[in-house]
Amino acid sequence: MKKKTKLLLTAGALLVATALVSSCSSSHAPLATVPRVDLDRYEGRWYEIAALPQRYEKGCHCVYAEYRQNPEGYVDVYNFCRKGGPEGEGEAATGKAFPVEGSNNSKLKVQFFWPFKGDYWILELDSDYQYVLVGSPDRESLWILSRTPQLDEEVYDRLVQLARQKGFPVEDLRLMDQSCYL
Repeated sequence: MKKKTKLLLTAGALLVATALVSSCSSSHAPLATVPRVDLDRYEGRWYEIAALPQRYEKGCHCVYAEYRQNPEGYVDVYNFCRKGGPEGEGEAATGKAFPVEGSNNSKLKVQFFWPFKGDYWILELDSDYQYVLVGSPDRESLWILSRTPQLDEEVYDRLVQLARQKGFPVEDLRLMDQSCYL
């Protein structure tokens, strides 16, 4: 089986599991998102600074995501990582993100494997769209993303504190090796 197919199948299975856990779990308080996201400004490349561990990212280095609005009304998603180290073989996965009606684009449903979708909620967003905190309402997924491969330590610490206040297990955050872009 091709690596890309395996990656897509794994991502799809994880999205299903996340959706099931999310729908069955009521132990978390409602998760507030930013009031509005301008998808034109959100487009482009975002480097992963830190994230809660996800199976599909095991062994990944130099992770980034690129978002582009599609004329069909969704956002094209391209995720990339290098497996095994900064010089490792590149792997990519493509998907679609669908804005949730009534959320002013602060909540999206991301799909890498039809028909399964996962939550991508924008919890904090820099006014200049230079960094973002993204999570899921079940608190199983959390990402700190930046337009650059490095993020100011004060900003990072503030985002971690905010995630902690929102009930995320920030002690499990994993910093991403972005050395191949420095």
